[in-house]
Amino acid sequence: MTATAPPRPAAVEARPGAEPAPARRRIGLRLALWLGMPAMILLTIVTALSIGPASTDLLRTIAILAAPLREPLGAIGIALPEYGSGAEHLVWSLRLPRVLLAFIVGASLAAAGAVMQSVFRNPLAEPGITGVSSGAACAAVIMIVTGAAGSAPWMLPLVAFLGALAAVLFVQVLAGIRGGGGATLLLVGIALNALLGAVISATMANAPTSEDAQAAIFWLNGDLTAANWQDFGIAVLPIVLGSIALLALIPELNLFLLGEEQAASTGIRIGRTRHLLLGLAALVTAAGVSVSGVISFVGLVAPHLVRLVLGPDHRVLLPVSMGVGGVFLVLADLVARNLFEPVVLQTGTVTAFLGAPVLLLLIMRRKART
Repeated sequence: MTATAPPRPAAVEARPGAEPAPARRRIGLRLALWLGMPAMILLTIVTALSIGPASTDLLRTIAILAAPLREPLGAIGIALPEYGSGAEHLVWSLRLPRVLLAFIVGASLAAAGAVMQSVFRNPLAEPGITGVSSGAACAAVIMIVTGAAGSAPWMLPLVAFLGALAAVLFVQVLAGIRGGGGATLLLVGIALNALLGAVISATMANAPTSEDAQAAIFWLNGDLTAANWQDFGIAVLPIVLGSIALLALIPELNLFLLGEEQAASTGIRIGRTRHLLLGLAALVTAAGVSVSGVISFVGLVAPHLVRLVLGPDHRVLLPVSMGVGGVFLVLADLVARNLFEPVVLQTGTVTAFLGAPVLLLLIMRRKART
C-alpha cells in the first residue's frame, strides 16, 4: 500500500505591484499627516490664543482673527460673533505674537535638529551640538550682566544672534583646518560648548547685582513671556529664508543617509555641502534662540519621533518635523502660561519636563534594539 504525501499548501501568489503591509501603512500615515498637519497647526494656534487667565471661546477668537473678512463673509450670509475691544487687544497684541513666535522657534529648532541628526548620522544629535546655543547664551549673558542689554530693545536679540553665528563659524573654521569631517566638527563643538559654559559661569558669578544674575538665569532657561511683535519681526525673516533653503537641499540630505562615501560617488562635494547644511541649521537656530533664550529638547525629540514613525526620507521628515516642533513649543508655552496660574513657568522648563522622559524612552528603545 503506497503512502500518499500530504498535499502541499498552495503558494500565495503576490499581486503584481502590491506593496508590503508596513509600506502601505506608512504611506497611509504620511497622507493622513499631510492632510491633517495644517488643521492641527491651526487648531493648536487658535486654542493657544483662546486659553489664559482671561479666556475667550474658540469662535470669538476666530472672529477676532477674521475681522478683516467680516464684511465679505457677511455678504455671503456668514455672521461672525461680536467681541469687545479688550478681547481684540488681548488676542492681537498680547497672545498672537507670543504664539506665532513659539511656533516659528519650535519649527526652526526641529528643522535644525533633523539636519544635525542626518549630517552626523546620529539620531540623538541636537541643534546646539555645534555651539550655536552656547554662543548665543554667552553673548546674551555678557550683555545682561554689563547692562548693555537695556540700551535698546533690539540689542539683546541682535547680539545673541551674532554670538551664535560667531560660535558656529569658529567651529566650522577650526574643524576645516583639521579636515572638516563629521567627527572633528562634533569634537570641536563639544570643546567650544564647554569653554563657553565656563565663560557664562564666570560672568554670572561676577554679576554686579543679584537682579542681573537672575535675569541671566531667566534668559538661559528659555522663555517667551515678554514676546512681542518686534521679537517676531527680528526672528521671522532669517527663520523663513533658512528653512526654505533647507527644504531646497532635501535631495542632498537624503544622500547623506547613504554614508559619505556613497554620497560622494554621486558627485556632490561632501565637505562643502555639510558646511552649507550646518550653516543654514545654525542660522535658523540662532534666529530662534536670540529671541527666546535656550530652549532644550525640541530640536532633539521632534525630528526623532517623526523619523521613528515616518522613516528617514527628508521629503517627509523635514517639513513634518517643523510642524511637530512648532506645535510642541506652542503647547509647551500654553502649559507654562496656565498650569500654575497666576505663577508663569518658563517655556524652557516645560520643554525639559516633557522632553527629558521622551528622550529616556528613546534611549531605552534604542538600547533594546541593539
